[in-house]
Amino acid sequence: MGRHSPDGRRRRLLVPALATGLVVVLGAAAWVTVSVVRSAPACEHPAKVLVTASPDIAPALSLVVQGLDLGCDSIEVQTREATLAAERLAMSDGTPRPQVWVPDSTLALRRAHQLGAADVPETGASVASSPVVLAVAEAAAKGLGWPSRTLSWADVLAPDAAGIVTGMPDPARDAVGAAALFGIRATVRSNPDAAAAYVAQLRRFSTNTLGEGNDLIARLPGSSDGAGTGSVTAFPVSENSLLRHNVEDAASPLVAVYSAAVPTLDYPFAELGGITPEQRPIVDKLREAMLNGSGGDAIAKTGLRAAGGQALRGHADDPRVSPTGFRTLGMPDAVDVDYLLNQWAGINLSARVQVLLDVSGSMNAQVPGTGLNRMQLTTEATAKALHLFKPTTQLRMLEFSTRLDGDKDYREILPMAPVAQHLASGALDKLNQLKATADGGTGLYDSVLETYRTARREWEPGRLNLVIVVTDGRNEDPKGINRADLLTELGKLQDARRPIPLIGVGVGPDADKTELDDITKATGGSAFVATDPTKITEVFFGALSRIAGGG
Repeated sequence: MGRHSPDGRRRRLLVPALATGLVVVLGAAAWVTVSVVRSAPACEHPAKVLVTASPDIAPALSLVVQGLDLGCDSIEVQTREATLAAERLAMSDGTPRPQVWVPDSTLALRRAHQLGAADVPETGASVASSPVVLAVAEAAAKGLGWPSRTLSWADVLAPDAAGIVTGMPDPARDAVGAAALFGIRATVRSNPDAAAAYVAQLRRFSTNTLGEGNDLIARLPGSSDGAGTGSVTAFPVSENSLLRHNVEDAASPLVAVYSAAVPTLDYPFAELGGITPEQRPIVDKLREAMLNGSGGDAIAKTGLRAAGGQALRGHADDPRVSPTGFRTLGMPDAVDVDYLLNQWAGINLSARVQVLLDVSGSMNAQVPGTGLNRMQLTTEATAKALHLFKPTTQLRMLEFSTRLDGDKDYREILPMAPVAQHLASGALDKLNQLKATADGGTGLYDSVLETYRTARREWEPGRLNLVIVVTDGRNEDPKGINRADLLTELGKLQDARRPIPLIGVGVGPDADKTELDDITKATGGSAFVATDPTKITEVFFGALSRIAGGG
């Protein structure tokens, strides 16, 4: 019998076997409970194990539980979305704590652990798998040449791909969205300006970012759940979700497009703290059944694959999926995932930016193998960096070198204005014409302080307020402010309610990372160095995305 939770959101899980062999979970309640109750001799102390599982693996778990000989003992399977489960494990909501958690991805285990759930392991044995695919509305897929040819993510995401309107489940909360970022990045690697192309793709996807894949499915053209306005025709989902949708809503079928660059959902079996000696045999029996026993059949019946990515059963004649086996790809380490999530978080923020470019004499140094000097590489990278900001970002640019403008070490190149306005009025040409001085020194400290004071006076709410300084050396102005006094003055300008992080970008082997670290940390910012000047574009992109994403 099903049990009722106090908030009334739990219900019995229905797992009807369809003609296709796919088991579909009907409905989308936050909680779904499967209780297995058998006639058994009276037991003095029956044991019960509570399992929390993601919606797509819960049906397989329930089928396995129904086949176990538990005697007087019992297993209750409760379904909860992985992100919500991670939050509840870190901060109890008063409901009973599970002994086992099977989320859709190892990423959920990491998040729970990071949130403070100390008894949640960061890994677990994978009991199933499902590729993260790009789901494409069938009509749009046909417009790109399917089924005559197999589509790739690059085909679907090409700028000129007809009929494609992209959407994204929120990568900050959905493992599918986080995994998809790796696939999107892979599509632009061969682009001559990969950083700008990746930014363009992220902004394209972010236009239709919703909580989860089911929200996007509801916006398919012709979907029985949607009205057609604001339709999307391509978005990441798990293969399992796509199969379930195609069974439930045949009027708007989806075609799965695969990528070897996308991490796989791995459904880890995580044993949590507090398992009693009476519960231990039950947990062991369930784990063994999922890994080596009846779990294989249950997984196949519910539209999942075995942990190793083996062939999808029952879909050999389904042209909308690729049922053959595939090589699973684990979720990259936390540093790589966080890096992409920070890029995603920051890429759509409008900012107010003051940029300082070093034009001292050392910027005339030639960069071996390029035929260009440091100044030319820096201005090229700066021009590309303009495209990393939203068109609405307000930007001012200055050049600096000792005594550049009378007694001042700095001079304005571009006044504060929206990036779109700068691009339309010839800003790129102005950057290309920028030259380093013949013998000027690096007037770093005075230029940073005056620009930071301007940023403080002009701080604008609702925007990411930044100061960026790009230099190839260290301060060379003995007549200006010294480092200790600069740090003191920067400290006086700090306001926790109105932050202005300073980003330092060092160019070449002579850039003083220690000096940049000291200056930027005084403002809550960070320093980054491109020892190889040819890598300055990548450093620009990484620096901006990290700061914008709160990294």
